[in-house]
Amino acid sequence: MPDAIDHAAPATAVLRELSDLPGPRALPVLGNLLQFDPPRFHQQMEAWRDQYGPYFVVRFGRHPTLVVSDHEVVAAVLRDRPDGFRRTARLEHIGIEMGLKPGVFGAHGEMWKRQRRMVMAGFDPGHVKGYYPSLLKVGQRLAGRWDKAAASGQPVDLQADLMRFTVDTIAGLAFGTEVNTLESDDDIIQKHLDKIFPAMFERLLAPFPIWRYFKRKKDRELEHSMAEVNAAVATFIAKARARLQADPALREHPSNLLEAMIVAADEPGSGIDDDQVAGNVMTMLLAGEDTTANTIAWMIHLLWLNPECLARATQEVRAAVGDGLAPTLEQVAGLDYVEACAHETMRLKPVGPQLPLQALRDTTVGDVRIRAGTVVTTLLRYDSVNEAVIQRAHEFDPNRWLSAGGPSEQAKSAKRVSMPFGAGPRICPGRYLALLEMKMAMAMLLARFDVVSVDTPDGLPAKEELSFTMQPVGLSMRLKARV
Repeated sequence: MPDAIDHAAPATAVLRELSDLPGPRALPVLGNLLQFDPPRFHQQMEAWRDQYGPYFVVRFGRHPTLVVSDHEVVAAVLRDRPDGFRRTARLEHIGIEMGLKPGVFGAHGEMWKRQRRMVMAGFDPGHVKGYYPSLLKVGQRLAGRWDKAAASGQPVDLQADLMRFTVDTIAGLAFGTEVNTLESDDDIIQKHLDKIFPAMFERLLAPFPIWRYFKRKKDRELEHSMAEVNAAVATFIAKARARLQADPALREHPSNLLEAMIVAADEPGSGIDDDQVAGNVMTMLLAGEDTTANTIAWMIHLLWLNPECLARATQEVRAAVGDGLAPTLEQVAGLDYVEACAHETMRLKPVGPQLPLQALRDTTVGDVRIRAGTVVTTLLRYDSVNEAVIQRAHEFDPNRWLSAGGPSEQAKSAKRVSMPFGAGPRICPGRYLALLEMKMAMAMLLARFDVVSVDTPDGLPAKEELSFTMQPVGLSMRLKARV
């Protein structure tokens, strides 16, 4: 009998096997690989869910993958980590092949537990509050960059600028390193980071690993970018160790996340070496840049499409922070409506609309029996925009996250269904910092500027493009300095 964990299966359910489930017709050997459209892969999976129901099978070559969308089942699978599920072996192998060092994002088992303790030591809200002056400095640089765009009448390349903002933030807050991409258009670390997630995603879905036999131009560029980023990470760590050696008091009161991680790694019996510290530096650079920047871009786009919400967010920001020149931590943290806008954005446009995981033991998912090693792809967004689950599910309504005297039924429903930071023991450790970054960017925007327009290349709502994370295509913004 399998070592089964009941992942939200009805008590009277008759268990099914993968072979009992429907799914798109597959080819011998290749399975469904030739049908995948990588930039729209998440939308394909959601469309197949509409066609085949909440449990179906797709094949990556010969290997069947269970796809599930029911939010209760998804939550149960996410909570059954790290003991029952892990990141997929394919993702791990591709990351190692690309030159990524092991970090908490891809670690599993005892290694994950050790690394999680180290990372959480730095992401403690108390530590993050101590990093606030660095975040404010980066926010002011972002506002300065947008001042120039407003004065010249030039459109802002929204995602590019927000990527700069998040890279500078994570480098300053997390590593104590001045990486000023907002005031430079030179060949910067961001340009190297931007190649990593797309390459990883392409290789995950590739029907044949051509890069192992023939180096294309983009493969050589990726190798160069990996070398540049790994060298930058090594420099961050070396400088942090030098600071700790020069000032032993920093071991008691680290000034940034990297110092806190090194102190935790240096504890006797930690089992953490500098390669694993480097892996987590890389994880924070990638996740901190891409996911937060894309969420802010989506939020600005959705606010523009909903002018009443934009007006209310603007009113809240200007009442709280005035001209936005030097808002305090308390002022930024207290932007409740802006935070509600962020949560509503992540419900509608999560940067991770799906998450593949691999079973570590024989188990059941809903009413489906699976063997150890089976990949289960959880559709994290599907029920969040499902009218049968959430009222007015396709509307942008930040109010569903607010309540006057306690959680409203609507807010409780949204919080139960929407899981942009994951769930269970492996919930994102940087969620507090991510929300603070989002509120800082919106405070700088809405306090100091009027938004004239947010445009897309075709004038329609922004298209979704999946490239490991989900991003809007081609957003540009025009600003006018606040009078």
